[in-house]
Amino acid sequence: MEPIAPELLMALASGTAGAAGQQIWTSLRDLVRRRTDAEPGGEGELTALAAAVGSVERVARAERLAQVLAEWARQDSAFADALRAWRQDAVDAMRTGPGDVHNEVSGGRQETVILARDIHGDINLGGHGG
Repeated sequence: MEPIAPELLMALASGTAGAAGQQIWTSLRDLVRRRTDAEPGGEGELTALAAAVGSVERVARAERLAQVLAEWARQDSAFADALRAWRQDAVDAMRTGPGDVHNEVSGGRQETVILARDIHGDINLGGHGG
């Protein structure tokens, strides 16, 4: 399993990803708590990362947490599967963002303007079938 990117952990811990990111961070905390019942270490790293204020400290804490998660994944295939699913959810949450959209049209004359987010399907801009 490829390691969890420290940058992803930092973004989620800092609240950068909004409400979706907070939910993903909480789900990681739950996953780590289930694992720390058997082996301590990860929950302290989660807490330390969330509390880290300086950028150097935050990077070090994120890297340490990523190492702990990778080690646990190597030791426990069920944890690795759960962590893989968590990472996909986290990446999806970061890709789509928290749901906010800001569109701005200014200046000049616009004839056709489409403002959209997350389009699933076709867009047809006029034209006549024939």
